[in-house]
Amino acid sequence: MRESGSSSTDCAISPTYEVGTLDYNRAPFLVIWEVTQACDLACVHCRASALPRRDPDELSLAQAREIFSQIRRMGTRLLVLTGGDPLKRPDIFELIAAAREAGLNPSLSPSATPLLTRESLSKGRLAGLTAVSLSLDGATAASHDDFRGVAGSFDRTLAMAAEVRGAGLELRINTTVTVRSVDEMAGIARLVAETGAKIWSVFFLVPTGRAETSLQITPERCEETLRWLYDLSRTAPYRIKTTEAPHYRRVVLEMMAAESGKSIDEILAASKSAKGRFMPGINDARGFVFISHKGEVYPSGFFPLSAGNVRETGLSLIYRDSVLFRDLRNSSLLAGRCGRCRYRSLCGGSRARAYAATGNPVGEDPLCAYDP
Repeated sequence: MRESGSSSTDCAISPTYEVGTLDYNRAPFLVIWEVTQACDLACVHCRASALPRRDPDELSLAQAREIFSQIRRMGTRLLVLTGGDPLKRPDIFELIAAAREAGLNPSLSPSATPLLTRESLSKGRLAGLTAVSLSLDGATAASHDDFRGVAGSFDRTLAMAAEVRGAGLELRINTTVTVRSVDEMAGIARLVAETGAKIWSVFFLVPTGRAETSLQITPERCEETLRWLYDLSRTAPYRIKTTEAPHYRRVVLEMMAAESGKSIDEILAASKSAKGRFMPGINDARGFVFISHKGEVYPSGFFPLSAGNVRETGLSLIYRDSVLFRDLRNSSLLAGRCGRCRYRSLCGGSRARAYAATGNPVGEDPLCAYDP
């Protein structure tokens, strides 16, 4: 199962990010649609616990067209078609074309299987596709293939990365940080540079689906990794984004303050007036929404609490007015360390991880090492 778009994107302070004009209480910055749960890989961390066969209850092309119209009317443009493996749907290119016709900017998160070919990439681009995300979860074939559960996945991923660029599409690489990959992050970072990717999306594991808690790194190792990512971001030939690690925003602020001698408030004020102003943090239900293959609407793909179904209720109504989404956007409801933290509005902690660990959607994020 492809991780890209399975969760929210915790954008850090960076001049490479453009400020959106959306009010995150009214519309998401990004919509992820799991077009199918089917996939031919057997990844040990699969959120969807994907199986090879498609579910007959998947949303139809006609239903997708209506959803795309709703998304555009909300003011959102960014859409990721994910899975499972979206290429398991024979109408995937019609879905891409429909999204483009609705005025959306569609990207694809396919699996590195024989379904992903030069021809399929070319067809996707002709249909209106703009970017493709591929996953790289090891610095070697042995570690990546073991994680993905299929021999040859590493070599195919690198080969398809070249084909993505050759097709004129933007390449993005996704990596999930686990106890199995954390020691290889530097090697993976070098591979990402070699692929020519524009964005490296670094996912921090949420124990859900097939992902076991034993795969989770410690809060201290997470903090080290986030600080390393910040250092890397200053020289890397690609942008770095984190997912399900909103405390990266705190780390960035702290490190910028230490380097500049300025206060965090001064840095925030300066970033708001700069050309690439400070982008509001995207988190589960805040600037982000996930639609399942059956139409269930979730705060993220890692957050298995549905707020409604698009077959019954409009997406805008679910996003704006459901109790779950409204509560998750209300930082005053946060509990534990997250509730006491000065960064609770800026960060908010991973709501998906808090729920997975405590059963409380507004509980504290156990992967954050910061103690306010």
